[in-house]
Amino acid sequence: MRKTICAGLFAVLFAPAMAAAQAPKGLGTEEFGMSPRELVQAIEKTEQLIARCMADQGFQYIAADHNTVRAGMSADKSLPGLSEEEFVSRYGFGVSTFYTGLPPQLSTGYNPARVGLGDRNVQIFRKLSSADQVAYNRALLGDDLSSTFAVALEIEDLSRTGGCTRKALTETFKPDQLKASHYNPQDALINKDPRMKAALESWQREMKKVGFEYGHPDEIEPDLRNRLSALTEGGKLLVSKMSADQKAALRKLQDFERLVAAKSFKMSEDMLKPIEEKIQEELFSRKVQ
Repeated sequence: MRKTICAGLFAVLFAPAMAAAQAPKGLGTEEFGMSPRELVQAIEKTEQLIARCMADQGFQYIAADHNTVRAGMSADKSLPGLSEEEFVSRYGFGVSTFYTGLPPQLSTGYNPARVGLGDRNVQIFRKLSSADQVAYNRALLGDDLSSTFAVALEIEDLSRTGGCTRKALTETFKPDQLKASHYNPQDALINKDPRMKAALESWQREMKKVGFEYGHPDEIEPDLRNRLSALTEGGKLLVSKMSADQKAALRKLQDFERLVAAKSFKMSEDMLKPIEEKIQEELFSRKVQ
């Protein structure tokens, strides 16, 4: 199988030159097709709006700065001492494998949501009574406690957000960017390139051989989040309160996540990443072709 993968990658990389078209004016390389400056501005505006909304509801929330939100985004699939490949091998994408049902502010260990909220907001939350903690997170996050701003921004899916976070996002992002169907326009351009299409077809075939029916690596994490949400009542079911059958189902999902993540990550690194980087470089090059 390894020979087949390498041969396919060689054929795609060394196919006759077909430089990608220039990226449309205004398209950036960051999340949601923003430029680095636009991303900083969007983060700062959203956080200020969240703080204002929370104050209107009688809660203290300190607007996290850009670096704090970025730290939460960078914490995704990251633990000290582990490479991303090692993390994925042990924990998959970190979707179901770290699930406890606890609010992010009360979790310990790996939790990008907690990191992105910032230490000051975590401490504010922990000083509240249990009843006030429930009310606080309902105001801040709505029904899905895992969909903090930093997490939603990192996975580029704002559709799961709620509460003041959602309200702030509606004033910062475009309506179509708030939908689950939204796809980064840069990624869409890359996927349309004939070289990437050929590579994705090879990726699909290899994934299917081991029993995984996905058309693109980007489909896997949303599928895992949907499965976890269905199993845990939208992320509100504590593991300690699960029935024996529910715990068994969670373990099964975690095993599935580890297997599909490890397979997808390895093949994506081998087959897709070199081509993606080449096309991206061409898209955002200002040289005359």
